[in-house]
Amino acid sequence: MTVKKRRVTRSLTIGRVTVGGGAPVVVQSMTKTDTRDVAATARQIHSLEDCGCEVVRVAVPDDEAAEALAAIKRRVHIPIIADIHFDHRLALAALKAGVDGLRLNPGNISKKAHIAAVVRAAKQRAVPIRIGVNAGSLPKSTETGASLPEQMVEAALGQIRLLESLDFDLIKISLKAFDVPDTIQAYQLMAKKTPYPLHLGITEAGLPKAGAIRSAVGIGVLLYQGLGDTIRVSLTGGPEDEVMAAYEILKSLNLRERGPTLLSCPTCGRCEVNLVSLAKSVEDRLSTVDRSIKVAVMGCVVNGPGEARAADVGIACGRGRGAIFRKGEVVRTVEEKDFLESLMEEVARI
Repeated sequence: MTVKKRRVTRSLTIGRVTVGGGAPVVVQSMTKTDTRDVAATARQIHSLEDCGCEVVRVAVPDDEAAEALAAIKRRVHIPIIADIHFDHRLALAALKAGVDGLRLNPGNISKKAHIAAVVRAAKQRAVPIRIGVNAGSLPKSTETGASLPEQMVEAALGQIRLLESLDFDLIKISLKAFDVPDTIQAYQLMAKKTPYPLHLGITEAGLPKAGAIRSAVGIGVLLYQGLGDTIRVSLTGGPEDEVMAAYEILKSLNLRERGPTLLSCPTCGRCEVNLVSLAKSVEDRLSTVDRSIKVAVMGCVVNGPGEARAADVGIACGRGRGAIFRKGEVVRTVEEKDFLESLMEEVARI
């Protein structure tokens, strides 16, 4: 089965990155540094740029952080979104500093006059606003008799109606919860009600191991259903891990290709080599490869060229010797001590 045809949404531009309107799903992350530390934040954004992050969000907790945005923006290349909570004046300061997008939480910025002031300033600069609803911080006015997904959608719709009444439609929406089924249902409901692009994510997903799985399930289901224009995998760890996980989710659904894909068998009693160590070494070496290729590391002839026929290049390992193959065809055999280097030689030839 193939991924369902993507929902076509309105198109908007964040810096030079197009979101929605059929554009490729955009990969985002968020800095973990103190935004007031310009040098550290710029370094982290450079690291994110190197691993394929296309848009980055930064926290703006106070005036000093807002003032730092202009200097940060001058040092980086990808668009910056200012993450604003509680104080609308920080959004105004961020816009003045030249940010490319805003994220507002309707759960903690709710006064219409304050929102209107931000919208007017954003409209003057053609800066999009993400209405970022979190299940844990819904507006008090939300209908309590409704289900959580319904409450999340209503919170977003209330903000959308306000922005539209101000003749503003550069809108992106997110509806994040820790609970995966609630998140999926909220996005499904919202997709039926508005044409705006959706930013997908599972909030408070956890540490990289469990968090990546939880995010992959939630984000993956929605992407498979044709929903979603941007994604962020929220992990308690380095933001580079978030970007890597995001691209793996997109690659698994054939939505985006970036960098190598490693195929490796789970190993079993037939495996007569230390395949785990070999696979990890191959993964490390592939981290410097930019090309989108598939590389297979297989533990025996059963899981060798046949099952890994989709790989551009691979190795099927046996005791003492292994077979290097391309597109399922064996091209040579090598000694066990040469497994890693021989495989990487074939990758280099490609």
